[in-house]
Amino acid sequence: MNTAMGALQQITTGTITTILLKKGIRRCWMAGAMPFSATAKRVAGPAFTLRFVPVREDLATPASWSNPISTRSAIEDMPEGCVVVADAMGVTSAGIFGDILCMRMVKRGVSALITDGVMRDKHGILGTGLPVWCAGVAAPASVNQLTFVGWNEPIGCGGCAIFPGDVIVADDDGAVVIPKDLVDFVAEEGAEHERLESWLVQEVEKGAKLPGLYPPNEENKKRYEAWKKKS
Repeated sequence: MNTAMGALQQITTGTITTILLKKGIRRCWMAGAMPFSATAKRVAGPAFTLRFVPVREDLATPASWSNPISTRSAIEDMPEGCVVVADAMGVTSAGIFGDILCMRMVKRGVSALITDGVMRDKHGILGTGLPVWCAGVAAPASVNQLTFVGWNEPIGCGGCAIFPGDVIVADDDGAVVIPKDLVDFVAEEGAEHERLESWLVQEVEKGAKLPGLYPPNEENKKRYEAWKKKS
């Protein structure tokens, strides 16, 4: 897994969606989860899931933050290197996390936070250095619109099904989920795809026309293989 994770950090999310398409998987890019800051370093890691449901006014109160089932308790269960994926149902009128909770995630060794919801305390969160992908910002706290109900269980985020143990990769183009049984396949196929595309870019820079090049016909496949042997 560690070898695959290292390889995935060199593969773009765009390439990953193409590779997964070969296995018939179309819903792997999480809609709404975009980089929180201007520059997003690519991250890859196993999913640690969080689940919110619509607000229940008798349960979603500031007092609930001290309950055994709370975002605070979930954070203390996050393993080092995980990518937290929070199902906020696309709600954009309440921030699921602020700077203090994000700082604790950093101290826990969390690699990144992905959500189809929004954040609060933007300035403070950016100061923590935690890589975040989300749908924006909102001042109200999560309990204003959402009820936290559990962690490390199957969720939906941005239109994708996420299971604990799946692998998440996120970069400037957003976040994708790789089913755990396809991680090695994506890592191997993705690395080859990136090599091919680097050659294609070089050919286009030289003035090559696209028909027969992208995708490559038999002649260009042979040229590519020859280039690989030399490089």
